[in-house]
Amino acid sequence: MLRPAWIGMLLLCLLVAGVFAWLGQWQLGRAIDTDPLPPGATEEVRPLAEVAQPGEYLPEPLVGQRVQASGRLIPGDFLIVESRFNDDVEGYWVTGQLRLDRSETTTDAPTSVAVALGWAPTEEVAREAVERLEGEASVSVAVTGRLISDEGPVPPPPGADPQTMTRMSPAMLLGQWQDVDGLFVYRPYIASEEPFGGLDAITSPAPEAGSSVNWLNIFYALEWAVFAGFAFYLWYRLAKDAWEKELEDFEDDQERSAPRPQPDGRTETRG
Repeated sequence: MLRPAWIGMLLLCLLVAGVFAWLGQWQLGRAIDTDPLPPGATEEVRPLAEVAQPGEYLPEPLVGQRVQASGRLIPGDFLIVESRFNDDVEGYWVTGQLRLDRSETTTDAPTSVAVALGWAPTEEVAREAVERLEGEASVSVAVTGRLISDEGPVPPPPGADPQTMTRMSPAMLLGQWQDVDGLFVYRPYIASEEPFGGLDAITSPAPEAGSSVNWLNIFYALEWAVFAGFAFYLWYRLAKDAWEKELEDFEDDQERSAPRPQPDGRTETRG
């Protein structure tokens, strides 16, 4: 084990284990939130631009944050999302594109955020609300509501209209909006507290306080520690196997070279 080759192998294992230990420490640092949001922070109404930026994912502590944004609802972009529940009752959401005022953005490019404007118990009621909203569109409005992460698009049910939406996904809504050239869009959406177009208010309770410890990251940190230990074990196992093989070869050579007694009392040396 003290041969140069094995010493070099040990140094390599030390380097690999050091990298694994650093990765474990990094994961452990991410596992504990040293600056959690104070209780009730999500209930304070903040300007949208202070909480998130267009194109960015919403950090977990800010999901459900109450925000305020001003702009105008774009005509022709009021879309219906199915399978939305209000107090365990299935219904529909009417959504719209809120083109933000320039004073609400940090860029000169046009910027929009998707807004869930209200809930309807039936598709007919939802379509009536769309008609009313079309007549009121382009008027400046202020929206206050919870900022919620994109639910991700999913294919419509078999046999349904290809444009059917069952998830609140700004990415999917963007594909049906008009006049989107050069448009900046927020990844999360706002669930409005006050309903528009005669719809019912969307039930959106305050998010539950999360733990400041991310156990998944702690598990990853433990995994890296195991990998670091395995690097040393691998070196030890390979070096031990090589040493045992050399010892067996040496014993075999000794046995072959030892004198072998003969029946007539003489000895025979094998070589």
